Amino acid sequence: MANKRALSWSVALRDLKDDRSRRADVREERLRTMAGLRGVAAPALSAWRGRSGRRYVVGVHELAEPDLAEVDEAVVIAVRRDEAGIAQAVSIAATGKGPRERLHRNWLARARQGGATEMHVHRLAEGETERRAVVLDLAADTEQGNA
Repeated sequence: MANKRALSWSVALRDLKDDRSRRADVREERLRTMAGLRGVAAPALSAWRGRSGRRYVVGVHELAEPDLAEVDEAVVIAVRRDEAGIAQAVSIAATGKGPRERLHRNWLARARQGGATEMHVHRLAEGETERRAVVLDLAADTEQGNA
């Protein structure tokens, strides 16, 4: 006796559509690091999944002005965590070259007012246009702008 399973394509397509809509939320996806290797310091890495489904790898830093001043040509995400450790983006900005100390301080103050304690930095976007696209992809209900 052969086992034959009836597949309802309409149900399968509906489930696929529901799954896609559930995944459309912007969220952090923690990365495994090299913490288990002896003698190797684990890099503080994480990733964010945008509404488009694209994944953006970020370095995790303390939310501090000296660290922000060193960020050049990147996407910066101010992050707060809830009691369960779930990350929520407070503010997302694209940085470029040039003196922006006052803008850095203003963005940092707004991020802290929103409860942010971490700064996630995505340095792999090439050019202003691509950084803007990343900001738009990750910005759901967060503040957007320039750091």
